[in-house]
Amino acid sequence: MSSIRLSARQIAQKVRAGELSALNVLEDHLRQIKAVDGVPGSLQNASLDPAEEGKVHAFIEVSTGLARQQAEKVQTMVQRGEDPGPLAGVPVSIKDIFCVKGTTTTAASRILYNFRPPYTATTVERLEKAGALIIGKTNLDEFTYGSSSESSAFQPHPNNPWNTQRVTGGSSGGSAASVAAREAPLSLGTDTGGSIRQPAAFCGVVGLKPSYGRTSRYGLIAFGSSLDCPGPLARDVSDAALMLQVLAGLDPKDSTSALAPVPDYLAALQEGVRGMRIGLSRDYDHITYPDTLTGEMSVQSIQPEMNSAVRDVAEVLARLGAEIVEDVPMPNARHGIPTYFVISRVEAASNLHRFDGVKYGYRTSAPVRGLSELYRATRAEGFGLQPKLRILMGMYVSAAQHSAQYYQKALRVRSMIRSDFELAFDPQGVYRLDALLTPTTPTTAFRRSEVMGDSVLMQYSDQMTVAGNHAGIPAVSIPAGLDPLGLPIGVQFFGMDFREDLILRAAYAYEQATENADWRRAIPQALRESEVSA
Repeated sequence: MSSIRLSARQIAQKVRAGELSALNVLEDHLRQIKAVDGVPGSLQNASLDPAEEGKVHAFIEVSTGLARQQAEKVQTMVQRGEDPGPLAGVPVSIKDIFCVKGTTTTAASRILYNFRPPYTATTVERLEKAGALIIGKTNLDEFTYGSSSESSAFQPHPNNPWNTQRVTGGSSGGSAASVAAREAPLSLGTDTGGSIRQPAAFCGVVGLKPSYGRTSRYGLIAFGSSLDCPGPLARDVSDAALMLQVLAGLDPKDSTSALAPVPDYLAALQEGVRGMRIGLSRDYDHITYPDTLTGEMSVQSIQPEMNSAVRDVAEVLARLGAEIVEDVPMPNARHGIPTYFVISRVEAASNLHRFDGVKYGYRTSAPVRGLSELYRATRAEGFGLQPKLRILMGMYVSAAQHSAQYYQKALRVRSMIRSDFELAFDPQGVYRLDALLTPTTPTTAFRRSEVMGDSVLMQYSDQMTVAGNHAGIPAVSIPAGLDPLGLPIGVQFFGMDFREDLILRAAYAYEQATENADWRRAIPQALRESEVSA
């Protein structure tokens, strides 16, 4: 049997026991990439063979040489009787927003098309020390700006393995697609407003956003520095817990990383949900957005299957002994996207100022007169539309004459969103929740090009997820069925600060209780059409 069918835990166990070769595991996954992925994202892919429409295109770069070196190291350690680590021989794809020494790190932008960092991000270093094989860099929305992965400068953008005419979600779309298409058992993504959980839901995999500070941001090309959270994508909850175990913990190189102790996440999974209090909120059964014609706020129900999935999950957990708490108020959830729109753009504009064509990355070849003109020409040619929009909007709302009206007000609203969760999780309060259960997305994966170009609609696909980033709390999205078109449905659990163990327990309990469900036997279109996976 090909190792692509194995979980990360199974691969590591077999490699450490000498039952599997890390090199053979790597070759299995490289063959799968060759079979299902098609041409990698590139600045030169202007026109493609029609056959590429059915491919996944998760990767910008497949790091075959690096992964083989790492596999050989793992094999040598096994042969010497040494322990190569908890992820021994496990291929892991890396969202191309993390610096990895020896690879090109582009952030899916022309302005970094030739950037090869001299250092490696802490999260990637921890994966390598745990025995993981860094199999490649996955595609994303440019600088993570988007919710479909279509805005990448490196085309073709990733396609959803369940239906390649649908988007993967974003910005960790390539990461989610690579896991769903069995190109890697694990992937490292980032979540700024839902960018791990939303694509995980669209692609039918598990996506975990840790508490802010639980995982290091060192070596991550920042989008919103007060919001970004590196975290795992996996095919099941146990693998997500295993990967988080490797990633979590204090990093002296990151002043925002937390001192909080790291529990044994895998052991916590076995504790079950009996006695846990899991909340449901009516504030998550619709989205609220501005009507561009009237200027008024409109309310729209989410896709019915999403609410049905939440109810089904709650019923399963209730049968397992959890107490379901109805009607938990989350009144400020509807302000999450406008608040994010302001805060994230101020922080993005600030972070983008370092890209100027002077020390690294793209530089204009046009003749220029002075440094300011070099900056302007380089950024005009190197940045795509989304970075430019964020620079303009970020500079506008943070300007002295507008800061009180927009930025300072957004910071106050972020505190109000946080207070909703504090009330819900207060152990002495009315609700005393251990977890809050909600849909992950308002709909299943939308069609390619359907929302691209509409910044407002694109942003509102994250309304269910973004409150967790404002509050800084952990959240995990898990598969919970398929809609009538056969597209994955995701639900998520929010938890209190640094209690990833609790939400993983709830997620695992549901996963185990439904392991024989008919919908779990369905496989993505890309795998059905792949000879490797037949």
